[in-house]
Amino acid sequence: MHVHDLLQLDSLDLSLLWGEGPLLTREVGGVTATDLEDPARFLQPGELVLSGLVWWTPGDGRAKADRFVAALAAAGAAALLAGEETHGKVPEVLVDSCREHGIALLAVPAHTTFRAITEAVYLRQWGNLSRRPTDHYALPENVRTELAGLLAEDAAADALLDRAFAHLGGPACYVLTATGREIARTPAAAALPATRAAQELTAAAGTSLRIDRDAGPYDGWFLHLPGAADAPPRVLHEIAEVIAQHRHHSAPRQLARRRAAEELLALADAGAAEGAALETTLHACGLPATGPYRVVIAALDGDEPGQALSALAEALRHSPGEPFAAGRLPGGEAAAVVRADGGTGGADRTPLAEVWPALHGCRPQTPLHAGVSGPVATAEGLKSALDQARYALAAARSATPETAGVTCVDDLTTLGALLAGVPVEVRTAFSRQVLGPLAHGRSASHRMLMETLEVFLAQHGSWARTAEILHLHVNTVHYRIQRIETLTGRDLSRLDHKLDLHAALLCR
Repeated sequence: MHVHDLLQLDSLDLSLLWGEGPLLTREVGGVTATDLEDPARFLQPGELVLSGLVWWTPGDGRAKADRFVAALAAAGAAALLAGEETHGKVPEVLVDSCREHGIALLAVPAHTTFRAITEAVYLRQWGNLSRRPTDHYALPENVRTELAGLLAEDAAADALLDRAFAHLGGPACYVLTATGREIARTPAAAALPATRAAQELTAAAGTSLRIDRDAGPYDGWFLHLPGAADAPPRVLHEIAEVIAQHRHHSAPRQLARRRAAEELLALADAGAAEGAALETTLHACGLPATGPYRVVIAALDGDEPGQALSALAEALRHSPGEPFAAGRLPGGEAAAVVRADGGTGGADRTPLAEVWPALHGCRPQTPLHAGVSGPVATAEGLKSALDQARYALAAARSATPETAGVTCVDDLTTLGALLAGVPVEVRTAFSRQVLGPLAHGRSASHRMLMETLEVFLAQHGSWARTAEILHLHVNTVHYRIQRIETLTGRDLSRLDHKLDLHAALLCR
């Protein structure tokens, strides 16, 4: 389907405000609706962009229109379809901006819904399949027509999968995420645990076909058949394209949820929002107005926050009964607010820890970590929960720097675990200050004293056991401890000084 085909559909009643030659012959690859001022990062090349122009007001002038249209041009949008309902007509400044940036502009009258346009595009795309060469497409024409209708009705993935495979006898087939989470399955397919599903995808057992090749490593979808020859390859590719269209159709809703989540996270991070504002935003995110809540922050070392957000959202979707809102904090961190289910489920460490190895397996060369706060009773406590989650994340990175790990503040039950969340620079400075000359270890005598201190503290200050382990006379241990006390200025007969030195050793 091309842009000029839309103008031939009398049912849509679209008007061309600007566009010429090659712009009208651009192929349409999909449809997305947006009213973001800068939608560039949410667009795919070849998409029709539907906008109600809510982002623009008459007092904004040309500059704002230029930013919006420039974003479309940079993303490779096929055309802009602007609604007339908000302002009565499409503003002239938008026409001028589209002319300057080379974007075809079509006006959408108030009586034409964006849904009607979307349905028309998808029906045309899938109707065209019946006219493609039969040696390239293998689905029967009636099946393609039915699938096109289901897509236009925004049917569930299960319904699409069932209809797509019905003419083949309904073999067992799944739509799975990269971590084995089930999106859909045919009626003949038994429930498949996520762990086993992920193993089958990794081991290439049966037949697996990636659905959306533009997706990242954590949010990819796969068409998976346990049997190796349950359907011809060409049929599988067509069905995968159907599921890809279904997923693409839900992208605007996902974007709206993410924007609401980021508004909630910004309010929580500021820590100064009124209860009413928080309650309104919680409702927009699909979260209940009452707690308890937990906050989770995820990070990929040396990587873009967008991938960390995909990983975090995928992990939380493994607990479908627990609502969450995931997005980026104002500083770019990937975070989520989760209904904590009384503090025993949801974003508790245990469910996340179970799925985390599968996430790490999607990209094993990049350490993936998460920090989980303790439960907070009300939305006003989300600021505190954010601080806890950041600290727990730092502890997770310290505990497993080369692999992947999840740490909850509930896990910080030892001095070592608590200190792991302290920034490295602070820990290093503390250790050097407390240990003094022993921290440098430049001489053999200093290294010997350090070993004695470690054993002495590990043996709870027992002179006899320290002497036994180090194969020394107890008088020698007394002498070395005295030297340690002189060099550090600490008295090892005092509990607080022992704790200071023990913490300094842990911070090295």
